[in-house]
Amino acid sequence: MIIYNVTVKVDLEIHDDWMAWMKDIHIPEVMATGFFTEKNFCRLLLQDESDGITYTIQYFCKNMSDLQKYQGAYAPALQAKVIERYQEKVLAFRTLMETIE
Repeated sequence: MIIYNVTVKVDLEIHDDWMAWMKDIHIPEVMATGFFTEKNFCRLLLQDESDGITYTIQYFCKNMSDLQKYQGAYAPALQAKVIERYQEKVLAFRTLMETIE
């Protein structure tokens, strides 16, 4: 199983709007692509939140091929929506993990 992990630091000024948008629009759009079997939406704890709150969204897919198809066909447009809506108020980076057990 491949885990596509998106870590996001959200400016306090737009936090509530971002949270609602992620839950109601963005995450459902990512899941609707059909490439992911499940997701986890988590808040990082014990972080300095004076300049924003940090979250991770973990999307699970069956194999690297599915992830590459998602990245080629859907990721650029979905990421552009986030940038268009929130600009520099949201900073994100992505990592890949593979489950061992």
